[in-house]
Amino acid sequence: MLGFAKRIWSAIRRPSVHYSLGFLTMGGFVMGIIFWGGFNTAMELTNTEAFCTSCHEMRDNVYEELKPTIHYSNRSGVRATCPDCHVPHEWTSKVARKMQASKEVWGKLFGTINTREKFLAHRLTLAQNEWTRLEANNSLECRNCHSEESMDITRQSTRAAEAHERFLFTGEKTCINCHKGIAHQLPDMGQASLTGGHSSEAVLTEYLNTE
Repeated sequence: MLGFAKRIWSAIRRPSVHYSLGFLTMGGFVMGIIFWGGFNTAMELTNTEAFCTSCHEMRDNVYEELKPTIHYSNRSGVRATCPDCHVPHEWTSKVARKMQASKEVWGKLFGTINTREKFLAHRLTLAQNEWTRLEANNSLECRNCHSEESMDITRQSTRAAEAHERFLFTGEKTCINCHKGIAHQLPDMGQASLTGGHSSEAVLTEYLNTE
């Protein structure tokens, strides 16, 4: 064992053509720290409301729609910012989401939604993409703030309590199925029904009509 350790130490100290293996290893370690720090810093800078609303496409459209809602202003003073609802908090999921969102840079460069008219024309597709993502991850971003364990349904309306008990607590539906349009205006839901989507009220209406 001691001989093996000596051989390892000798290999580390043995110079390469110009530098020792130990120097190269330490240099790689230091560069790795610098790269990781820079990567993490860049990710956090792009994970703020200020960054999200720095382009007029977001600032003049969905951000303006957010302001009148309870997620923006309420009696408790707790505000849900853009990344709170659109970026997972868990590290690996956050990185995956950022990689997925990188394609939006192309939309910015080519002016896909750089006018109000273009934005409205693409609104249904944009909304459906986000609804599908939230359905797939069981409304993970919603659950970062809202949990079933802390939900006191005795303080909810009868309709809301019944819907939560039947759909949410059983896992039959997830938050986004009933709460589309909670922070932004809905697209033309008539078009959504033609593409297989449904409105925020459709699930509740289906439930109430079965009673």
